[in-house]
This record gives sequence, structure tokens and C-alpha cells, in this order.
Amino acid sequence: MRTGPRNLITDVEGLLVGNAEDHRIKTGTTVLVADRPFRASVDVMGGSPGARETELLAPDKLVEDIDALVLSGGSAFGLDAASGVTDGLRKLGRGFRVEKATVPIVPGAIIFDLLNEGDKDWDENPYRELGRQALAAAGPDFSLGTAGAGVGALTANLKGGLGSASLVIPGGYTVGALVVANPTGSVTVGDSRHFWAAPFEIGNEYGGLGPFAGTVDFAQTARSKRDWVNPIANTTIAIVATDADLSKAQLKRLAVAAQDGIARGASPSHTQVDGDLIFSVSTGARRLENPIANVMHIGHGAAVCLARAMARAIYLATPAPGDVVPTWEGKWGR
Repeated sequence: MRTGPRNLITDVEGLLVGNAEDHRIKTGTTVLVADRPFRASVDVMGGSPGARETELLAPDKLVEDIDALVLSGGSAFGLDAASGVTDGLRKLGRGFRVEKATVPIVPGAIIFDLLNEGDKDWDENPYRELGRQALAAAGPDFSLGTAGAGVGALTANLKGGLGSASLVIPGGYTVGALVVANPTGSVTVGDSRHFWAAPFEIGNEYGGLGPFAGTVDFAQTARSKRDWVNPIANTTIAIVATDADLSKAQLKRLAVAAQDGIARGASPSHTQVDGDLIFSVSTGARRLENPIANVMHIGHGAAVCLARAMARAIYLATPAPGDVVPTWEGKWGR
């Protein structure tokens, strides 16, 4: 396997990502946009999702292309980040044309990060402004770990974060993933420093430690925030993307396949208290040569990228005053 040149979702040509954060509140927002509108779909497997404008991504809905996707902290408050992105896109003249009106289409999803000891006593919802800032910051390079929507993320035993990874698959298609890793489960195996996603690591992107060599019992796989931090402060939200020209129906299957990446990256996953949600994106730049085989490989590649991105999010997280759990580096060192 080989990554794209950045090992980021922006290796899918035309995609840009921007982060904005408030470290006092311990939260943030991440925006994915492109140099032109793009096709998207979504799949939800968690029992407690929080999202905006996801219904229109179904294959039978009118709008084919959207203008941006937003991942944010803040629980229900964070859904307002998409409003700030919508404001910014409208100023740029971007959006769905309805006669004289232009309406930017900006679906979004949120994690719960309200109990991470950040100062949440705001007078005015901060997420609209964070959305504006993240859109303005969008570019091909962006920070991982304690950045953007990952600033306030936690896992069962370690600090969570923002992760990304890419892969070039047979046929030359590029696949990428962007994730806010805030699961109720653990991204590492029990009390060890080894990642569940270790078999899929490329190079030393999260330490090169290899898989856990011991026996894994049920108790290790079942640990959650209920045992460590807070039973409801959860959710992994992600975007997977490809340059392959996929229909909305094919993108729906891509999002479903990519859910395997969450299951490979965290244990347990897809629980009643998680809101696990994956957006899937196609820029349409490369024609499918073999629709069945290509889509199968792209789906598998997206799941691999997502598992790796989750490990990178935790591996690259950095400490901050008041953290309720340690970072991976703080516990294990480099």
C-alpha cells in the first residue's frame, strides 16, 4: 500500500480542509470544501447522531451536488458551524441556484465534547464564527491531532483528535479519510500502546509498533467511557472521499463500507451512545473502468484509510491544561 503525497484527504485533488478552534472552550470545527461542487452521500450507524441536511444526500433526492461538509464539536450547538460556512460560501457566490437565489448546501455532523473541562459558559453560540474561520482557512495542508473539530475529543482512555489518511489503490484512484475520533471505546488495545488499526499502518504513521502480541479478552475489547470518563460524551464522525466518478447510490455504498474503518479503529464501536456517521464524497475526476471491482476496492480503501486516520488522530494529540485523560504521547512517549 502507498499513501498520497500528503497522506491527507486533500490528496484527492480539488479537496481543501480548514480548521478553527477555541482552546479555552476546548472545541473546534473542521470544514471540507472543493474547487467546485461535489457529489456526496451519508451513512449513520451510531445510536445517537447529531446532523444537519443529511436527508438530501439520499440517492432519490433532487440536489446532486453540495458545496461543503462540516464536522464540529459542540453537540447541538455545533450544528450552527454550518451556518457560518453557509454565510461564507454565499459571499463567494457558491450554492444551488433557484432562479435568482443562490443557496449553499452544507451538511454537517457533530460530536459531544461539552464535558471535557473547557469553559462552556458562553453568552453567544461560538460555532457560527468557528465555521466562518474554518472556511477561510481551507487549504491542501492542515493540522491533525488536537486541531479543528478534534480539539475537545476523547476516547475511553486517551485524548482523541482529528485524523486523516490517504491511499492510492489499484487503477490509480485516490481515496482519503478525515475523522473526528471521539468514540466511547478505545483506539488502543486495552492498557497497551498498540492501536487496533496496527495491521493497516503504512510506514510509521502512528509509531510503527505493530499489532498487540498478547491475548485480547472480552473485558479489554469492551472498555468504554462509561468505565473511565463519561458515558454519553461520544461519537466518531468522518468523511471519506475519492476522485472516482461515483453516483449518489454508489457513494451510499461507499459510506456503508467505510463504517468498517470505525470498527477496525475503535472497540467497541457503533454503540447506542455513539453517533457514528460517515459522509462519502466524489470529485468525479476519474471514470470507473470496472464499476463493480473499482467500487469494491474504493470501499475497502476508504475503510482502511479511516482506521488509519483514527489512530493518527490519537497518536498526534497534544496535551492541554485541564485534560481529563492523557494523550498517547504523554502516556507512552514517542
